[in-house]
Parts: sequence; C-alpha cells; structure tokens
Amino acid sequence: MNRKESSYAVKGTKSVRWNTLQITAVGFLGVIFLGGILLYLPVSNTQPIAFIDALFTSVTSVCVTGLVTIVPASQFTLFGKVVLLILIQIGGLGVIACATIFFFLLRRKITVRERVVLQEAYGAQRLGGIVRMVKKVILGTLIVEGGGALLYTLQFVPEYGVIKGIWYSVFHSVSAFCNAGIDILGENSFADYAVNPVVNITTILLIILSGIGFTVWFDVIENTKELIHREVPGRWWFTRLRLHSKLAVIMTVSLIIAGAVFVFAAEYHNPETIGGMSLGEKLMASVFQSVTTRTAGFYTVSQGALHGESKLFCSILMFIGGSPGGTAGGVKTTTIAMLFLACLTFVRGGNDTECMGRRISVANFRTGFCVVMVAFTVFITGTIAILVIEPDSIPMVNVLYETASAVGTVGLTADLTPHLSWASQVVLMIMMYIGRLGPLSLVLTFAGKTHPRDKIRRLPKEQIMVG
Repeated sequence: MNRKESSYAVKGTKSVRWNTLQITAVGFLGVIFLGGILLYLPVSNTQPIAFIDALFTSVTSVCVTGLVTIVPASQFTLFGKVVLLILIQIGGLGVIACATIFFFLLRRKITVRERVVLQEAYGAQRLGGIVRMVKKVILGTLIVEGGGALLYTLQFVPEYGVIKGIWYSVFHSVSAFCNAGIDILGENSFADYAVNPVVNITTILLIILSGIGFTVWFDVIENTKELIHREVPGRWWFTRLRLHSKLAVIMTVSLIIAGAVFVFAAEYHNPETIGGMSLGEKLMASVFQSVTTRTAGFYTVSQGALHGESKLFCSILMFIGGSPGGTAGGVKTTTIAMLFLACLTFVRGGNDTECMGRRISVANFRTGFCVVMVAFTVFITGTIAILVIEPDSIPMVNVLYETASAVGTVGLTADLTPHLSWASQVVLMIMMYIGRLGPLSLVLTFAGKTHPRDKIRRLPKEQIMVG
C-alpha cells in the first residue's frame, strides 16, 4: 500500500469504523426482514404460518442461534428450507463477507475504503493482505463444510437414500459449521443419534473448528507448515503461536473438558438424559453437550430434562460462547481469559496484565470489559422482561437458560421458546440480534477512541470506595 492509500486509511478510520458498524447492523436487519418475508410466502410453507413465526425463524437463522417456535422439518417446503440454508450461511459468514463474495464473482476491484471496512470487520492487525485473507476464509469455509457433509453422508445416505441423504448432509454441515443448530430432521434435533459416533464426532469437529476462529486456523496452519519443513523444532510449535491463538486453544479445550465433566457427573443417574446409557455413551453425550454450548444449538439429550445445576452451568458456558473471528457468539473465550488474567494480576499486586511473556494493553482490557458488561446487562434485562411477561409457573432457571441461549446465539432450549407469548419472543429476537451484532459493534465503537478530556486531563483525580 502506498503512502497516499495509507494516509487515506488512517484519516478515514473513524468514519469507516462507523460505516462498518452501520453496514453490519443495517445489513443484518435487511437480510432478516427479507428472510422473514420469503419464509412467510405460501411457497415456503406446507401449512399457514404466522408472520411472527416466520420473522423469528429468519432472526434465529441470520443470527445463527437455533431457537425456533415451529418445527422446520415439517413446516417448510424444500424452497423454504433452501431459504433457511442461505440465511444460515449469510449469518455465519457475515453480511460484509457475503458482499465481498459478490464483488469477487463480478470481478469488481476492492477499493481501499472497502479494504478498511474488511479490516475492521475481521479485526485484522494490518490492511495489507486483507482481501487474500477473506478469500482464505471463504475457501476454508467451503472446504470444511464440504468435508463435514461428506462425513454426514456416511450416516444419512444409507438412512434416507442418495438425494435426500446428500441434501440432509449439506444442510446440517452448514448449520453445524455456522453454529446455527437448526435441523430439518424432526422435533428432536440429533436426539435420535445420541449414541451414533459418526453424527456426534462430525458435529463436534464442525462446531469446534468454526468456533475457534479463522485467525487461529491461519496461525496454526502457518506454524504447522514451518514444523513440517523442519524450519523450527517440534517443541517450539505451540510457543510460536500468537497469544490470541494460545488463549483461544487453551480456553476452548478447558471449557469443553470442564463442561463434559460437570454434565457427566450431574446427569450420570438422570434417566431422562444420560442415565440409561452405557459408560462410553454417557461420555460421548456429555462431550457433545459441552461442545454444543459453544453456541451450536444441536442437542442429543433433552434440554428440558437436565437438572437445574446442569442448566445453570450450561448457561454460563453459553454466555461465554466461542472464540473471536469465527462463527460463534457469546462474549468470547479470549475476553474471559483476559479479564481473569487482569483480576489475577490485581490480586498479586501487579500493574500490567501479563500472559506467556506478553503484556495486554489497557485499551484491550477496557474493550473486553465493555463487551462483558453490556452483554451481561442485555442478558439480565431480557431475563427480567420475560419473567415479568410470563406466568410465575415458569421456573427461573428455564428462563435463564433461554435468555443465555439467545444472547449467546446458541439455540439450546429448555422446551420453552415455542410456548412463550409473542411479547417474550420479541424480547428473544432482540437479544439474538444484539448477541450476533453486539461484540463486533462494541469493538468498532469503543476500541481506539480517546475521550477529549483524556487529552487535556484537566479534571482532578479522586478515589471511590469499591468492594
């Protein structure tokens, strides 16, 4: 990039950030309403559907959540299911990435301004190579989704035949990779495949790969290439990864193990979940339940039948979600890791938040703190709103499970969403939209901004009591 382009990018950063936020927010809204209209059409339905249900389905698809008020398998025709699949793919990749795909197809040159928008959308550290990175993201998505579909065919083709089996494989591979959790099998998601290793392992791999983030992909691949070419010793492979990648991998593995152990112990004797399974089947179901809380939404055991402590623990996992730069929602694993490290630093009496020989900036910490606080505020506000709207007979833990699933764009439900009033469903739609858009919009809005008073520093400092 030459000096003129660099100057343009720097001078236009503030306006471009706002434009990126506008494009993302308005773009998602536009796709949602268009999807709602398409899903409301008679050609999309096997039976009449209320517009609120069509709109809710569009929201949950574009926001890659998975909460539904109807049964997609029986409600929608083939046309409706294709619309559903397109909405999920757009929601998973993002509006900006999908628009870039059209630019590629039209062989239109990506301008400097559009490159800055892409840089902001993907959180890239530099402008150079951003178009190449987007191409890698799109190509990687197609390869992984194709591989997932191929693995699914091992189960679905023998069960449903060639045409229907391939269609089911493609749909559920896209839905799993995009962390949407929407299925077209029936009312029970993957419950009929709770002990099926092909479906379980394929789904788990797709969820983890997409939820860990594209930036981690590229970092791991690059370092693996160096290892294969013997450019670095094998013992240095993990240490050469970027701090972001290390935290994403460590947190993802830790949370999956913690979730699986907790569910296994809490539900071991529950006959309505994993109580009747063999030891190996219990372990597989527990791992699947832990992984699906990474914002996937598929389930192999009844979510409504989980013990209260399991629902509460899974709600925490759903609130955390996956890692940045992928298709997952939540406040993100690296954000929680950073806040934990900052707390640990304070307890030890330190000033700088350090991790693995690196120092995390104060601005980075503030951004993460804002993301968590706003997400938590939305979570609590939505929970209280639904508790006020709905009758007292609904257990609070079920409402918490539903709202955590919505704001974390997960899609797991304690069998509550279809039975909520339209007002509560509107609350969930708002929460899903904020959950899909929120972390990105917060980063674009707050990161790198300096309040005018910070430059002058004319106000005196004063301590307030905390704790």
